[in-house]
Amino acid sequence: MSDPTEANGTAGAEEAAEPAPTAGGGAGQRHVRVVLVDDHRMFRTGVQAEIGQTEQTGVEVVGEAADVDQAVTVITATRPEVVLLDVHLPGGGGVEVLRRCAALMADAEQPVRFLALSVSDAAEDVIGVIRGGARGYVTKTITGTDLVDSIFRVQEGDAVFSPRLAGFVLDAFASTDAPPVDEDLDRLTQREREVLRLIARGYAYKEIAKQLYISVKTVESHVSAVLRKLQLSNRHELTRWATARRLV
Repeated sequence: MSDPTEANGTAGAEEAAEPAPTAGGGAGQRHVRVVLVDDHRMFRTGVQAEIGQTEQTGVEVVGEAADVDQAVTVITATRPEVVLLDVHLPGGGGVEVLRRCAALMADAEQPVRFLALSVSDAAEDVIGVIRGGARGYVTKTITGTDLVDSIFRVQEGDAVFSPRLAGFVLDAFASTDAPPVDEDLDRLTQREREVLRLIARGYAYKEIAKQLYISVKTVESHVSAVLRKLQLSNRHELTRWATARRLV
């Protein structure tokens, strides 16, 4: 369950934010304000510990969020320069955060830039957030040093991708004017896709309901809709379908 205090996160530090000079030459005079968006508290804590030592890295974590609504609230309140955004979030996923923060991304004076940080390297996820406006996509296997470097590059307006994803993204956008679209998957709503992924990962209906803040009956309704739209008969077929598309 999300802690309601997370919506405020460390946003209060915004007013006191001052670039911290580095004695050891690690961050120099570089400074960037960052918001972490991930539904796993332990992961956020780990990232904060790895990159949030401002004196060494130049990265100041000014807020955290665990779902879409919290993310939009914290990002709007703190106006960070870079958001580290998980792709799979309760409330609509990272794409929904991007959609609701479109005006902040388009701000010519103080743009908020997004860097996806996800365990997934699925084509659907990568293309989805890039379409949504993210400036890059790195996987959670990235080292702390490389993550800090990626954050600063995104702050400066560069596009950043994990090496394994860079070629894939180039191919996807170069092969055609429009990135490839999975017509079957496009028939599903964002919520149905979230339920699909969790079912394929082996979650029980009750666990899915808790994670997505919806009722078990609503989960059942979404599963029925997914099976009907994909013309599948049961969750085992659904799992195979999702695995074949690397959605798990």
